[in-house]
Amino acid sequence: MEHSKVTPREAQRRRLPLEKHRLEDWIGKIYTSVCVVFLIAVIVSIVYFVTSKGVATFAVNGVSLTEFFFGTHWAPDAAEPSFGALPAITGSFLVTLLAALIASPLSIAAALFMTEIVPTFGKRILQPAIELLSGIPSVVYGFIGLTLIVPFLRDHVGGQGIGVGAGALVLSIMILPTITSVAADALASLPRGLREASYALGATRWQTIYRVVLPTVLPALLTGIVLGMARAFGEALAVQMVIGNAPYIPTSLLESASTLTSVITLGMGNTAMGSIQNNALWSMALVLMLMTFVFILIIRLLERRNRI
Repeated sequence: MEHSKVTPREAQRRRLPLEKHRLEDWIGKIYTSVCVVFLIAVIVSIVYFVTSKGVATFAVNGVSLTEFFFGTHWAPDAAEPSFGALPAITGSFLVTLLAALIASPLSIAAALFMTEIVPTFGKRILQPAIELLSGIPSVVYGFIGLTLIVPFLRDHVGGQGIGVGAGALVLSIMILPTITSVAADALASLPRGLREASYALGATRWQTIYRVVLPTVLPALLTGIVLGMARAFGEALAVQMVIGNAPYIPTSLLESASTLTSVITLGMGNTAMGSIQNNALWSMALVLMLMTFVFILIIRLLERRNRI
């Protein structure tokens, strides 16, 4: 039996596609490596810059950590300046927690309605409509809160309308799409056999929902809530428009307050770079960044629990 001989030209023609694929693979590896290195360099640079500026308040300007974190008087431009950031820190946590308490039940109920009650109508109409809310600029939410929520609270509840309650309501509307989307995706990813097994044992739809479905997706639901809280904690413009921006610890939901983001946005343009007032604002930004890392850590822990 004669073996067909391969001419040098044919062998070279066969090697060309293989060499082309190797070249494309090499270019792809270099491109992705450069992108990853660039992203890491940007993240490290941002963390270093914010940290160095934030620490300068204590290391260079001599402001004590006790005064900054536990002081209740914020007056950086006074004759005897004071840098107590506790009112802003308290305001940030307060409006974030209240917004999460308001938005979480509504979001989970909406996700259950879209996936368990009317899945066809929910997927086609309701879910796209709710996700559309996440694309609305924050200034629009703030303006709506200023023209609708603030007058309603002033006329029917009391006070001036602006305050912690108005800020929490605006933030709850803003984080509603985030929590709802995560919850709906988690519910939709459940195996159908899980529900069918519950029905086979004689459980009703509502028994299946609150005894089988919700306990199973609880880590994913908590992940969505934490994501919503992370967005609420870093929101600036919408809260600034309705919270009142008073540097005091509120004793009522109808009182004005301030948040870390509102203090930074109001004061950053009025300070000189390198001054103690400017460094104090960077210290607030450092607190915000550290809280973002905490939220990310909580999300990773919840995702790991969900995988287990």
